[in-house]
Amino acid sequence: MNAVTEVRGGGGVRFPCTGHGAPLGDAEREIGFFLAPTFSMLSLVAAVEPLRIANRFTRRALYGWRLLSVDGQPVVATDGLSMEVTGSIGRQQRLPTVIVCGPYDPRSYCDERVFAWLRGLASAGAQLGGLETGSYVLARARVLDRHRCTIHWENAAGFREAFPTLEVTTELFEFDRQRFSCGGGTAALDMMLHLIALDHGRELATAVSDACLHAGIRPPRAPQRMDLRHRLGVAHPRLLRCVALMQEHIEEPLSPTAIAARVGLSRRQLERLFKGYLETTPSAYYMRLRLARGRDLLCQTSMPVIDVAVACGFSSPGHFSHRFRDCYGESPRDARRSG
Repeated sequence: MNAVTEVRGGGGVRFPCTGHGAPLGDAEREIGFFLAPTFSMLSLVAAVEPLRIANRFTRRALYGWRLLSVDGQPVVATDGLSMEVTGSIGRQQRLPTVIVCGPYDPRSYCDERVFAWLRGLASAGAQLGGLETGSYVLARARVLDRHRCTIHWENAAGFREAFPTLEVTTELFEFDRQRFSCGGGTAALDMMLHLIALDHGRELATAVSDACLHAGIRPPRAPQRMDLRHRLGVAHPRLLRCVALMQEHIEEPLSPTAIAARVGLSRRQLERLFKGYLETTPSAYYMRLRLARGRDLLCQTSMPVIDVAVACGFSSPGHFSHRFRDCYGESPRDARRSG
C-alpha cells in the first residue's frame, strides 16, 4: 500500500491514510497493555494492530498504546519472543483503559503488586479488559465481581471452578459496563474492531477489518470454536447429531443403542457411519471424548481424581485411570503435574 492512499469503508465512505500510525502520547484514547510473563503474542498483536490501522486511515491519533510490565523490563511471551515495554506499572499515570494480557498458566499467577494496581485503576473508574487468560488476573484482583466475562475455552472449566460466583459466558468477547474480555487469539481483533465501532462508527471498523483481510467483524455471540461440521470435516447430519449427543452427555454417557435410536438409526447403521466417516467405532470415539474432558479438568482444576472420573462418566477412579493411561501413556496424576 502506498504511503498515501484511500480505503473505502462499508458504506462507500473514504478514509485517507498516511504512514503507519504511532502510539502518540496525545492520542484521543490512551490504552495500556499489561503483559504478564508467557502472554500470548498473537492476542497482543491482534489487539494493537487495529488501533494502528485506525490511526493511519483517519490521519488522527485516535488511539495511543503503552506496553507495561511489573518492573519495566522486557517480557517473554509464550512463544519465547521477548517484548520491550514502555515502562512499569508503578511509574504510569492513571490510564483510562488497561487491558491485561494474561499468562499461559493463569492458575499459578499471583502478583499482589499487579492486583493492587488494578484495584486502584478500578477505583479511579478505569475501563479494564482481559485478553485470553486476562480474566483470571482481573478476577484475582477482585475487579470482575458482578460483571459478565469470558475466557479462552481451554481455560473455562478451571476458571469457573476457581471463581464460582462470576458470570462466565462462552462468548467470543464480552463488554459489560467498565469491563470487557475476550477468548484471545483472533477474538482480540474482533473485540478491538467492536471497540473502534463504538468509538468512531462501524464504517471505520469495517475499513480496518478489510485492511486486516478479516472477512467480517464477528459478533460477541459467535462461537469460540469451529462447529462440528468443520472440525470433523464431515457434513452427514445424523453423524454430526450423534457426536453432539456424545458431547452433551459426558457425565452420564448414553449407550450406542440409545444414541442410534435418538437419531433414527439402527445400531448397525451407527457403526457403519462412524467407521465410514471417522474410521473408528462409536464406543471408541465416545471414550476419547470423555477422556479428553478428563484431561482438561485435571490440567485446569484442582478437582480430586475421583471427582474428575465421575464428571466424565466413570463409575470408579480405577477404571478411569486405566483408560486414561491406555489413551495418553501416563496416569491422571502425572498428567496433572505436567499440565
